[in-house]
Amino acid sequence: MKRHFDLTRFSAVWRGLVVGLITGVVVSVFRFCIEQGLQLVQWGYGQLRGNLWLLLPWLGLSVLVAVIVGLMVKQTPDIKGSGIPQVEGQLAGELDYAWWPVLWRKFIGGILSIGSGLYLGREGPSIQLGATIGQGFAEKTHQTGADRRSLIAGGAAAGLSAAFNAPIASTLFILEEVYHNFSPIIWTTALASAIASNFISLNFFGLVPVLHIPYGRNLPLSQYGNLIGLGILLGVFGYLYQNITLAMPGWYAKLRLPSWLNGLVPFLLVIPIGLLWPQLLGGGNSVILNIAGAPPLLLGLLGIFVLRFVFSTVSYGSGLPGGIFLPILSLGAILGAIYAQAMVALGLMPAQYVTNFIIFAMAGYFAGIGKAPFTAILLITEMVGTLHHLMPLAVVSMTAYVVVDLLGGAPIYEALLEKLTQPKLPEHSGVQDRLEIPVFEGSAFEGHQVRDFKWPQESLLIAIRRGERQVIPHGDTLIRGGDTLIILTDRSNRAWVHHQIDKLNVVTT
Repeated sequence: MKRHFDLTRFSAVWRGLVVGLITGVVVSVFRFCIEQGLQLVQWGYGQLRGNLWLLLPWLGLSVLVAVIVGLMVKQTPDIKGSGIPQVEGQLAGELDYAWWPVLWRKFIGGILSIGSGLYLGREGPSIQLGATIGQGFAEKTHQTGADRRSLIAGGAAAGLSAAFNAPIASTLFILEEVYHNFSPIIWTTALASAIASNFISLNFFGLVPVLHIPYGRNLPLSQYGNLIGLGILLGVFGYLYQNITLAMPGWYAKLRLPSWLNGLVPFLLVIPIGLLWPQLLGGGNSVILNIAGAPPLLLGLLGIFVLRFVFSTVSYGSGLPGGIFLPILSLGAILGAIYAQAMVALGLMPAQYVTNFIIFAMAGYFAGIGKAPFTAILLITEMVGTLHHLMPLAVVSMTAYVVVDLLGGAPIYEALLEKLTQPKLPEHSGVQDRLEIPVFEGSAFEGHQVRDFKWPQESLLIAIRRGERQVIPHGDTLIRGGDTLIILTDRSNRAWVHHQIDKLNVVTT
């Protein structure tokens, strides 16, 4: 009997590897330029402190850079912000854009914005850079539909992997936060891309983890009560950060500046910060390492937190190309240090565990704001370079997640996407596409037959993936938790159909 090989996943792997290698080079150069730019800017502020007559030309240069980046944003609005909501919208079928203008303008605009010392992160832009490379590769190789989306998702995972040297967490972030589906082709492509990209990045920056933080000893069980307290604190401030970040564009609108010139505000406000505290400039990587190495006194930590909290939202709200990923982690680290120092002062914690709480708080703060606890746990594990914190990370992340959920907070990137776009009414392009809908435990679909639901007229349920096999559905087919519904629709209707089905697939328990 002749055996036929299924090359579907093999094809996904090799395409993912190619996209990952290209993304690894692009994002590594992007990351290197930002780091060099930040060092140059910090050196420049050091010169300004001794030569204040240079302040006027420095001011003019800052305005010029802000105008240049603003013009890029005006010409290509899709480079605004982190880029993660745009990628999420692409994968959902809610928006699309030409890949080349976004790629080069995001690259240059991100270097100018983030490398100037603003409180913006490189990770979101790196994700969008990788996604546009995946989109470009799909266009050049004539990939469409699900194959095109897998390449975009793979490029996005590769971008985050090169930015953080965390391939496993990067893959999970795309699945948990961006694509919202553990499709086999998507995770296969994303993991291959992330591994290839990480390999390139390690050759650029070495094997030391991005946030290598030495610590004294593992946290004893007697201190786990403090993990709950820390998680509650992170959840409350995470909810606050969500709301201020989402409200900031509205506050900028009151300035009555053309929106593309909003970047003037952070570019001017960063000058006094650079003159007084040049070591606090940038997305926050060095800030995290410095605080972990020698935590300041409680009052100093509070001042740093207020400064970074306010200026992070001001920087991001302006719409400049830059993310909130690393700023969120840095704010979490500061909150962890504040909580730990306060507990030490009250005699409720030995001082030797302060560093541990800085590590835990980074994961908890991101888990609360992004509502992606699995990614948060794995991300900090890979970035710090040790598995010894898994249990405390899980406790803090889950607590912060529950607190934000109880307060009514939504995943930050999903909320930002809603501000970018709204589902469109059906339009026919004549090109068919597939939609994959996971059935979670407790959803309205679980335990019901296919005929029990009024499916959107613009769609056709063609298969149900159940583990490794596919079931051809009939009206009496029972839908089970853990299934994935494969739905055929017109490509231009994909986002609309997705939203209609989401209304049916409401989690009730």
